[in-house]
Amino acid sequence: MPALARAEQAEIRTARPRTAGRSWASSRFSWVSRHFTGARIDLNEFPDKDILLSADPASRAWPSEGLARVPYWIYQDEDVYRREQERIYRGDAWNFLGLEAELPEKGDFKTTFVGEMPVVVTRDESGAIRCFENRCAHRGALLCLADRGNTKEIACVYHNWTYDLRGDLTAVAFRRGVQGKGGMPLDADPESQAPRKFRVEIFCGLIFATLSDKTPVVERYIGPEVAARIRRVMKEPIKILGGYTQVLQSNWKLYFENVKDTYHASLLHLFFSTFRLNRLEQKGGVVVGGEGGSHASFTMMKSDLSGDEYEKAGMRSASGGYALQAPQMLESVDEIGDGVTLQILTVFPGFVLQQIMNSLAVRQVLPKGVGRTELVWTCFGYASDDAKMTELRMKQSNLVGPAGYISLEDGAATGFVQRGAAGASERSSFVEMGGRTVESNESRVTETSVRGLWQQYRRHMDL
Repeated sequence: MPALARAEQAEIRTARPRTAGRSWASSRFSWVSRHFTGARIDLNEFPDKDILLSADPASRAWPSEGLARVPYWIYQDEDVYRREQERIYRGDAWNFLGLEAELPEKGDFKTTFVGEMPVVVTRDESGAIRCFENRCAHRGALLCLADRGNTKEIACVYHNWTYDLRGDLTAVAFRRGVQGKGGMPLDADPESQAPRKFRVEIFCGLIFATLSDKTPVVERYIGPEVAARIRRVMKEPIKILGGYTQVLQSNWKLYFENVKDTYHASLLHLFFSTFRLNRLEQKGGVVVGGEGGSHASFTMMKSDLSGDEYEKAGMRSASGGYALQAPQMLESVDEIGDGVTLQILTVFPGFVLQQIMNSLAVRQVLPKGVGRTELVWTCFGYASDDAKMTELRMKQSNLVGPAGYISLEDGAATGFVQRGAAGASERSSFVEMGGRTVESNESRVTETSVRGLWQQYRRHMDL
């Protein structure tokens, strides 16, 4: 998959700097670098042992305040992490695997993960999407080593055991030996150790999989209101534009909280508030669906503002006096026709769909240990897009992505929580913005969707 073209460097400059010789962009990056470089933190080699403390098993009880408190040991404990793999990812959750458009032809495949379990996703000879464990029945080796490709069958490189695109074992090398010697016993049943196969459903071109036969269909799992908002974005055939990955030095749940947290968006992200892409004064709302783990938050950038509340309060995120040399970067087209310019949707445990102006992307949230998370971004447009719209989507996607202004800051902030709470496993976070319950809200000054995440999480984990 080709990498996204980088946005022109000249487009992110200050036209009216508050301080001579210092741009808005450079001041923003210096804020991040003070917290990382100044602390001598290497983002690529940040040792888990330095930030993770095992929680006292005797204290592993959820606080009596319920969803308004989240115990810090939930982000730190290895036993909790192992239980998540069993109860959530290999349990009854619907796991997002990617876009159906990534596998347009029969024989196409991609490899990804369900939690920490490696899996292969294929389009078989009948055109159906399949998912099975990326593990050979013989000795457990990875079956498929490539990220993606096209094939008629999959052969394990170790001993050449061969599988079809459904994950069925079709051939065992020298199963009956050579010249009457060696080989397997006649009653051997290697198929009994075959890769586990997932139940797969496609919803609006999104691929979901689960090992559970009892989980409700995807649309019911998501909930009707959030499902309707997914349909709003996935309204027509799409084309893949590119993608990127991002590694965060924090627990996966901290990132999933972050994308559900409408409260932080215009306070942490100076780009949003400075250029008025997302302010809490603007019209919008939060929709919570399913068992609480699905959500949609939205903003209408061009709605009337009630005033300059950020400036009046002297907030750090109100960096007035700046502009882009290339303001067309902020131009957007109301292609859906409802005035919503920013929308983030999530489905527990690891699906994110973004519409930020005209930047469209899905994100797959993958746990990589107690204190490490990988994000896989796939950016897309509509098949009907002309060249001008495609260029606009790609430029805006670079502003949002891991090398842009938004996700860089989210990764930093979740890392700050992982580090800050490392010595406080017996304490809890305070999640009462907007109340203590889980319900949709017309205000985005709320943490209702964060509480919704923990409502569904506790159900899966029996906490």
